Amino acid sequence: MSRRSLLCAATLAACGLLSPLAAFAQAFPAKPIKLIIAFPAGGPTDITMRQLADNASKIIGQPVIIDNKPGAGGTLPAQALQTSQPDGYTLAQIPLGVFRLGYTTKINWDPLKDISYVINVTGYAFGIVVPASSPFKTWGDFVAYAKANPGKLTYGSTGTLTSPHLTTERIAQTVGIQLQHVPYKGSADLQQALLGGHLMAGADSTGFAPQVEAGKLRVLNTWGEKRLDKFPDVPTLKELGIDIVQNSPFGIGAPKGTPPEVVKKLHDAFKQAMEEPSYVAALGRYDMLPNYMSSETYTKFAQDTFMREKALIEKLGLAKPN
Repeated sequence: MSRRSLLCAATLAACGLLSPLAAFAQAFPAKPIKLIIAFPAGGPTDITMRQLADNASKIIGQPVIIDNKPGAGGTLPAQALQTSQPDGYTLAQIPLGVFRLGYTTKINWDPLKDISYVINVTGYAFGIVVPASSPFKTWGDFVAYAKANPGKLTYGSTGTLTSPHLTTERIAQTVGIQLQHVPYKGSADLQQALLGGHLMAGADSTGFAPQVEAGKLRVLNTWGEKRLDKFPDVPTLKELGIDIVQNSPFGIGAPKGTPPEVVKKLHDAFKQAMEEPSYVAALGRYDMLPNYMSSETYTKFAQDTFMREKALIEKLGLAKPN
């Protein structure tokens, strides 16, 4: 917004013709916006969200700056919102782990009441990979070794209580195996450990795709409803007799109390940014797709997911003591 427009809005507000809230919303944004994401630089989340942020910057007229805060199962950005001003200048990626946090950890904020849900933008596709040199050529090989060697098969994920971790534990329960979990801060760190021979397997989003295409990793299964276009020869869990489908939508949230007019401006800018071919292409590198939810739909999704994750945490025996 121009300096003249800002002055006009301020003048109208001072004269009582425009409410302070409306004046603020009309002037927004007047400075750069920070978007905190839950995983390290160089991974699929970072790469795709940077493209989205770049697109949104051009639409909204101010830089949207990525701030990486990995760790704690992807929940640090949501926690950062709790101490941020509700002015639209601090936003956060909201992975599914946020909706599990209250069931596993004592927190003094509510994932439903204390976040303004702006827009859902995409979701992860997942699978289990092994190094190309691994003796596990198929999922059957993996299971046979794990059954013969309880607790000795190591696998990494992008963090404790993330979707890759919890889904792998569900899979292990279903097929009757015990695995040894090693958490990492994100896909980039996990892949380095896999390629360095420090792990026997990895459960991850399709950030592993470039390494698979380079012949360094091998995919044993994927977790969607149908096979991924990038890996048409790799079976889904359902095809392997495991009745689990896991995709992991994520979007953008703002602090509780952010003015509705500001939320709408942010929503509209990011929705348009999602539709740009550059963002769709960035997602395509990892077999991800745009997954739009409006602010209202995303809020309802958060409510439903919060209840569903409670059942999962209890089933796995990971709920915090009362």
